[in-house]
Amino acid sequence: MEEKAPMTMKDIAKEFGISVATVSRALKDSPRISEERRKAIQQYAREHNFYPNAIGEALRHSRVMPQRMIGVIVPEFTHYYFSSILTGIEEAAAARGYRIMVALSGEQYEREVRICENFLRYKVCGVIVSQAKDTKNYDHYQRLIDAGIPLVFYDRICTGVNASRVVVDDYLGAYNAVSYLIETGCKHIAFYGSPMQMEISKNRYNGYKDAILKHGMTLDENVVIVCDNRVDAEHITPSIMAIDNPPDGFFAVNDDTAIGILYTVKHAGYRVPEDISICGFTNGQRAIACDPMLTTVEQRGHRVGEESATILMDKVDGISPLEKIEKRIVRTRLVIRGTTR
Repeated sequence: MEEKAPMTMKDIAKEFGISVATVSRALKDSPRISEERRKAIQQYAREHNFYPNAIGEALRHSRVMPQRMIGVIVPEFTHYYFSSILTGIEEAAAARGYRIMVALSGEQYEREVRICENFLRYKVCGVIVSQAKDTKNYDHYQRLIDAGIPLVFYDRICTGVNASRVVVDDYLGAYNAVSYLIETGCKHIAFYGSPMQMEISKNRYNGYKDAILKHGMTLDENVVIVCDNRVDAEHITPSIMAIDNPPDGFFAVNDDTAIGILYTVKHAGYRVPEDISICGFTNGQRAIACDPMLTTVEQRGHRVGEESATILMDKVDGISPLEKIEKRIVRTRLVIRGTTR
């Protein structure tokens, strides 16, 4: 089957019986075009995956050739794990002559949608993304795929879209960590995790749950808490420690949450690890900046970034078929430090 040519402004102009200049003004939201006409043209363009090539417009009269550009969406920059992934992506991309365009979703679905629209508009050659926490609709990702743009998810994958992905072994990392807490004497272990619509949360919770059950212990849903940041951990932990049978161990979805637990229980007079053991999940710089230093699951973010970029570039360069779905798992390891016995 012959491949259909991409839509142009000329095609849109023909559809509406107007000039190309009018289409251009409407897509740029010019007040010279009526609001009703602007919206109709913009809606038609979106439905047909057309976005003006802003890079092409900027370089039309330039001798500089545009670089091969990869769009990268990061949920937040303050998290060590995401910054290490970004470093891996950038280094792998630079080694093969690619550049990256980084955008921050700020954990907001609406912002994520706008970023994807901008990536379409700027004609990126592929997109690498970790979805926002509250993303439940995935049409914006599907539009990228429908436009022929390769898509690779990292860390937080989207099961509603058939795309390549790179993750760490969240289940096994959590299982091994909780097993270690049990084997070193913990009898009642709390779980602090992210919202359960996220695959990483489900996988880490299942690793926690299976470690509890396979060691002959009882799963206590009263100490399974939605909490994935330090501020909430400091707020929630005092009430968890006030229950009749308080935890003597904590497994947290990331290091910041674990450090919030550590700060709170120490402030309440508990000894760590003699009274309470704590394990995180990341192994960032903060894990060795607290007292005692944090036992944690190392995620190897740099490797996740490298793998994600390699999958994408191989598709763009024709080394791997566009339709081939790659699923790669980066292994974790438990790093034992002072917050566990």
